[in-house]
Amino acid sequence: MARKFKDDKLVVASHNAGKAREIAELLEAFPVKIVSAKELNLPEPDETGLTYIDNAVLKAVAATKACGLPALADDSGMSVDALDGAPGIYSARWAPNKDFGLAMERVRREMAEKERATGQKNDRAQFNCCLALAWPDGHVEHFMGVLQGHLVFPPRGNNGFGYDPIFIPDGHGITCGEMTHAFKQTISHRALAFRQLVDACFK
Repeated sequence: MARKFKDDKLVVASHNAGKAREIAELLEAFPVKIVSAKELNLPEPDETGLTYIDNAVLKAVAATKACGLPALADDSGMSVDALDGAPGIYSARWAPNKDFGLAMERVRREMAEKERATGQKNDRAQFNCCLALAWPDGHVEHFMGVLQGHLVFPPRGNNGFGYDPIFIPDGHGITCGEMTHAFKQTISHRALAFRQLVDACFK
């Protein structure tokens, strides 16, 4: 049985403004005040984990230890089948100075190299999101959301962030970068993880 969240304040353990905004919007139906790690000037821990769960838990625990409040952390990324799951947990690091245009070009280039080497085209990919909710007493809950889809080049759409402009979710004909923010919030990997979190800890 997951622990129910009964506090009135929650720290979003992220310095990414877009991610913090999405999380706040997903929890706006609940009577909890959301503050970000950036607002509290909390340090960003080194993400030394080997999985999304490792890194989400690491960030949530670091934040709650630093401020004494419950903390919610997200670790997310895109895993490309043709690249054996890369960039995966290193998705943000593929974007030097947060330039995801360069990151998307690297994905395209490495997929093309793999296709030339194998003679096989594989554009399948997944968006992954792990949410970890940590309390000051050390208790942690975590939830995983996965959105299946395929990649297209060149990038399409200026909405969203990260790899959204090259990712088309299964069952849809446009990229996440072409979707409205409101619609993407209903189908995203983060939304899928949030439904689990809300059902387990907030309802």
